[in-house]
Amino acid sequence: MTVAPPLPAAAPMQRSHGEGLLTVKALAGRTRIDRLRQAGNAKIRVPKTHGDALEAVLINTAGGITGGDTLDWTLAAGPGTRTVVTTQACERVYKSSEGVGVQTSTVRVGTEASLFWLPQETILFDRGRFRRTIDVTLDEGARFVGLETLLLGREAMGETVSTGVFHDRWRIRRGDALIHADDLRLDISPDRDFACPAALGGNRAVATLVAVLPDDAETLDLAVARARTLIGDGAGGASRIGEASKGKIVIRLAAPSGFALRQRLLPVLALFLDGQTLPKVWHL
Repeated sequence: MTVAPPLPAAAPMQRSHGEGLLTVKALAGRTRIDRLRQAGNAKIRVPKTHGDALEAVLINTAGGITGGDTLDWTLAAGPGTRTVVTTQACERVYKSSEGVGVQTSTVRVGTEASLFWLPQETILFDRGRFRRTIDVTLDEGARFVGLETLLLGREAMGETVSTGVFHDRWRIRRGDALIHADDLRLDISPDRDFACPAALGGNRAVATLVAVLPDDAETLDLAVARARTLIGDGAGGASRIGEASKGKIVIRLAAPSGFALRQRLLPVLALFLDGQTLPKVWHL
């Protein structure tokens, strides 16, 4: 009897791995590049602007993230600098055959510096698996505004997400003191009701905005009151938590579509940009 030879082992799936690093410094009244390094599918572009802030655009040339992919960003804003960080387009988390896609972002904001973390939306597709971590350290007098937005599929394309995993982890410190810790985890499956009021309430677009500002309590309370007015009833909430340098503002928004979420988000976001305009890529 002839024995058939064993089948060859399946070739490993190709995965993308990217690392990008940007540090900036103050020079002649403007924020300039100090160091820039990029590897793999992680690219950083710094377009010309007319203001005193430096604008950095993060690009994932792989076109998206799937199981086994890694993307690592490191950003450091030197004392007295002003930096806006965004992404070229929405990040896409595609169906995973195995493993989890991972993105880590490490941010350091120096004394009296301002950094606005404003990536465009992350789109989770059906059977996508994604873990994202942002770790921020702030020096004395530093200003940080961070935004992350999640869309469950593309409504205009008729997409739904029946199965998937999404884990978002925030850690923000002022010096050695932990002032913000947040873990959001969605384990999506057909037997879980995310339309209930305790979960997404029928919404498919959610955003988290965290502002750690060196402003006084009265100024922060006024900003929160204005944000609540803009948000309205049933679409989210805004709170000031903590006092003085250990205080923060946390805003949550939810909407039935990405378009509706942007309409609610943009006027709220403008309250915390300290006069800074949104990057041009947000309007393309």
